[in-house]
Amino acid sequence: MTKAEDDARALLDLGQSVVERATAAGADVAEAGVHSGSHLSVKVRKGKPELVEEAGSRALGLRVMVGKRVASTYTSDLSEAGKRTLIEDALELARLSESDAFAGPPDRSELSSPSEWKDLDTFDEGVSQISADEALARALQGERAAFAFDPRISNSEGASFTRARGVSALVTSSGFMGSDCGTYASMVVNPVADDEGGKKRSGYHWTAARHYADLEEGQAVGEEAARRTIAQLGAKKLPTQELPVVFDKDAARSILGLFAGCILGGSIWRKSSYLVDRVGTRVASGLVDIVDDPLLLRAPGSRAFDGEGLLSRHNVVVEAGVLKSYLTDTYSARKLGLKSTASAARSPSGGVSPSSSNLMLKATSQSRAELLADTKHGLYVTGMMGFGFNAVTGDFSRGASGFLIEDGKLSHPVSEITISLNLDQLLQRIDAVANDLDHRTAVASPTFRVSSMTLAGS
Repeated sequence: MTKAEDDARALLDLGQSVVERATAAGADVAEAGVHSGSHLSVKVRKGKPELVEEAGSRALGLRVMVGKRVASTYTSDLSEAGKRTLIEDALELARLSESDAFAGPPDRSELSSPSEWKDLDTFDEGVSQISADEALARALQGERAAFAFDPRISNSEGASFTRARGVSALVTSSGFMGSDCGTYASMVVNPVADDEGGKKRSGYHWTAARHYADLEEGQAVGEEAARRTIAQLGAKKLPTQELPVVFDKDAARSILGLFAGCILGGSIWRKSSYLVDRVGTRVASGLVDIVDDPLLLRAPGSRAFDGEGLLSRHNVVVEAGVLKSYLTDTYSARKLGLKSTASAARSPSGGVSPSSSNLMLKATSQSRAELLADTKHGLYVTGMMGFGFNAVTGDFSRGASGFLIEDGKLSHPVSEITISLNLDQLLQRIDAVANDLDHRTAVASPTFRVSSMTLAGS
């Protein structure tokens, strides 16, 4: 048995003990989520270490129900006194809570079992074993590569390397017991170049993966970060106009992230989303297919079961531009008169809410180069800043930077502009989708083009 398996067994035993004690003390339903993890973060700047931080964490979250009254509590004190206080506090809070007709665990028949779970290859012992010295060496290699790439790289906001390892377990009085192990490592290099008029241009590139072998080498990360930084030199504003906008895959991921928050069951029943009552209607271009897939191998959001013990499944959210489904947990599904999509996430505090897993806009066969070549005039967005989005109305407005597209090629860099369009219209105006999808993060999109947006500039 591996160390991770030993850790998982210990967490399951702890969870089972707490659930049994909570039900014996008067809980009609008890659910314990237990987590143990460790992380290492290092940062270097201009060839010198600035940060080395290594820490472990542990958490025990308990959700109890007394009749239709619900309460959640949390502790990192796993002593006998800590567990006793946790259970007592949870039951007292539940008895003081308002009754909720929609409260309750999933039906026992919906719970999954180990024989149904897929091995999603989310754990790599090699990530756990990365030492501080090795992490520093990789970060230094990346930053040196950036400085060596071009003499105009004159400064650095640093290079960072992070690795994390986590083991979690879920035990419920309904009869579910399951555990999950995962690792994740990432590296980012952030060089700075001098521009005209004393301006500084900062760029970055990053790599991330669950398995050590899937990370880009530090040299490649540093060189790409420098290339992106140098490309911004000479950036200028554009005049205010309407034009096609191409979002590179990182900027496109940010757009999809806004949409993700609007399809969650909690946002729908609270009526805090512009997508209320939109299932079965067109919410995007016919080129757009969006799925939530927790069953991808080695992906950041992959999980064999959800935060309530339901078997994970592939959910089609948007098909050919038509909204097919919201993402719900048991509670939000009941509020909406639907069935759970096995999209529950459980926080360390014991609370449960719907969440996406690996949400992606599906790629097509068209390459990014072909998409750009087909764009005679437009804006290529590589970065956005600000928080200009209203989920209730869908109104979207963000500061942006990138490049002017002329005759199908990237021209001079652009900065200090604002792009705006209602998100509903933005997604419906997507007229090209590329094939450069990757899964460094749990929300992912390929490059795509919007036929027309408002650009506010000079």
